[in-house]
Amino acid sequence: MAGGRCGPLLTTLLAASVVALAATEGPEQAVLPAEQSRVQPMTASNWTLVMEGEWMLKFYAPWCPSCQQTDSEWETFAKNGETLQISVGKVDVIQEPGLSGRFFVTTLPAFFHAKDGIFRRYRGPGIFEDLQNYILEKKWQSVEPLTGWKSPASLTMSGMAGLFSISGKIWHLHNYFTVTLGIPAWCSYVFFVIATLLFGLLMGLILVIISECFYVPLPRNLSEHSEQNQKSEEAHRAEQLQDAEEEKDDSNEEENKDSLVDDEEEKEDLGDEDEAEEEEEEDNLPGGMDEEKSEVSDQGPLREGSVTQEEPHSPDTEVAEDALRQRKSQNASKGP
Repeated sequence: MAGGRCGPLLTTLLAASVVALAATEGPEQAVLPAEQSRVQPMTASNWTLVMEGEWMLKFYAPWCPSCQQTDSEWETFAKNGETLQISVGKVDVIQEPGLSGRFFVTTLPAFFHAKDGIFRRYRGPGIFEDLQNYILEKKWQSVEPLTGWKSPASLTMSGMAGLFSISGKIWHLHNYFTVTLGIPAWCSYVFFVIATLLFGLLMGLILVIISECFYVPLPRNLSEHSEQNQKSEEAHRAEQLQDAEEEKDDSNEEENKDSLVDDEEEKEDLGDEDEAEEEEEEDNLPGGMDEEKSEVSDQGPLREGSVTQEEPHSPDTEVAEDALRQRKSQNASKGP
């Protein structure tokens, strides 16, 4: 009987001792520190830390094989960050699509160097030695920085971050519909199309309401008065155009009249000159003829047997006669 009673007591004591040993060994094992990563995860809430000091950032995706190959090298580079006096971070583009849009990441893995808010793209291999030489030899100084609208801190890239974050949320929602709930993909697409149309209509309604709130309609009397003023201004402009056209027509008529008067005056002046020249020629012709007659009478009768020969007219008289004939013919052609 005594041996039967001692058996359960021994078992309970052994169980208690095992539990006590487990309780004492548990904290000791928990105290042993596990090796922690020196790479700091960057999110949309703490990414502004890279604006101060010197940083190296890595953009990756968990499903990317190339990103997985560089993980060990990146961890080694982060461990030597204190020696290099540089901070090392990483960004998961699946969890942080806004940051991938802010840096406009199109390929994976992507590396960036930041120095006091000035960002540069590192296009070398993600090997520890190359990364270390890039910092120690300051090779980043020969790389053109991202300035202007390409800078992650610019307003343009902030808008791009918003678009990428919205697209990431839509993608997560699509995965929730198709994977978690088991809805067909085409049903998810129809849902997003309808949601987009409804959202556009809602935004249009909001804009109309805002415009109605800030728009102050004019009183009816003022609107009628403004319409009358517009009509009067239009009529005044039309009258001005008509006056300008009439003035142009009058000026053209006056110019035509003046040209006609000038032509008539020129014709009259030419006629007066012709008449004066004819009178002068007529006055000169009788004197010449008398002189010729007097010369003939002074010579006396010719001897008998001699042949009487008429003296030829002088060339001056013939020219004068021809000119007189031409003047007369011209006057006759002009008529009264």
